[in-house]
Amino acid sequence: MAEHTYKFNVAMSCGGCSGAIERVLKKLDGVKSYNVSLENQTAEIVAEDSLPYETVLEKIKKTGKAVKSGEADGAPRDV
Repeated sequence: MAEHTYKFNVAMSCGGCSGAIERVLKKLDGVKSYNVSLENQTAEIVAEDSLPYETVLEKIKKTGKAVKSGEADGAPRDV
């Protein structure tokens, strides 16, 4: 099965911010692994082929954090 790598630049100011993003990713079906970095202000997600970029983006936005940029499989995408 193919997989996708999504990367987002997210405004996070504290451990609570990165923790909120980790919690939504943990609950999202189709997420194989993720790495949320408060220091780099990034969230990298390895997702199953069935999980679209837009779904992951919406889940991250629902935490209330500002998503500055995003990419799917190395290609820039709209946020």
